Amino acid sequence: MNRPGAQLEYRSPESDEARTDSGIKDIHPLIRPAEIFRVARGEVSRLQDAVAVEEPLEIQLVYGAADDRKVKSISITMRTPGNDDELAAGFLMTEGVVRDAMHITSIGTPLPANTALPNRTGATQVALPAGLRSHVIRVELSPEVEVSISTLERNFYTTSSCGVCGKASLLALRTLCPLPQRNDFMIRSDILSSLPQQLQPVQAAFMQTGGLHAASLFTPGGELHSVREDVGRHNAVDKLLGEAFLRDAVPLRNHLLLLSGRASFELLQKAVMGGIPMVAAIGAPSSLAIEVAREFSITLVGFLRPDSFNIYSTPERVLGLNGTSYNC
Repeated sequence: MNRPGAQLEYRSPESDEARTDSGIKDIHPLIRPAEIFRVARGEVSRLQDAVAVEEPLEIQLVYGAADDRKVKSISITMRTPGNDDELAAGFLMTEGVVRDAMHITSIGTPLPANTALPNRTGATQVALPAGLRSHVIRVELSPEVEVSISTLERNFYTTSSCGVCGKASLLALRTLCPLPQRNDFMIRSDILSSLPQQLQPVQAAFMQTGGLHAASLFTPGGELHSVREDVGRHNAVDKLLGEAFLRDAVPLRNHLLLLSGRASFELLQKAVMGGIPMVAAIGAPSSLAIEVAREFSITLVGFLRPDSFNIYSTPERVLGLNGTSYNC
């Protein structure tokens, strides 16, 4: 495999040492201080480090006819706090539960007395440290939105990156995702190569911790539209797409999705559901991610560097310096 250069997410021990020695002055809401023992050149010192926050979020769904409303816990995810409404909306959109922002009537945190559910069988069970409880975000759907819980749970299983065979995953994706549509998105190779350098300065929490993934949207002209960070790469994408979904801006046919790490099947699935024509990753794509990109006519770029990158599918959306497509 052609692997040009080192991934941008790598942090050298020297950069870590500079980060901890400088202290934690302006604490970021996504960051928490932690006392550590630094071992360097045989010497041990006690320092304050900055680590990314990770806490559980339970997503509850309110659905059903107006005279027969139901509340069900459908997922518990470990995420970095913040933008929880976007995360919930993006999750439901990319899983095919909602297709239009109008399907959601409200998103918010329920009152403590209304948080507990009599039936928790639908939620993923997560072993949490003593004293740590899940924060709850509740999404209420319009009464006319039909929800099949059995289909929902089956789709959560078959579209997750949990080792399910590729054929089953792709079959589930075909039933969920819209058919590929004609798209005229194009971007010059020099603009494409410059995107990681534009992303780095706005990754405030990553620069202090080295522990967060980023997902961002760019225009064909290389303008940064939006960015989200999270300890989970799938959560970062859900937050990014959820923000656009709640603005009724999906499908995102005129945007490129840039990933700070690798490109997996799950992230390509979310791109398909969001109507995104191009995905670029600083890291490597998986084999199933490449299959999804080719089936749904998404341009997939990996190992994106200032002077090189690999194109795995639909190369004609990338323009050379002479203005012609890389249509090999």
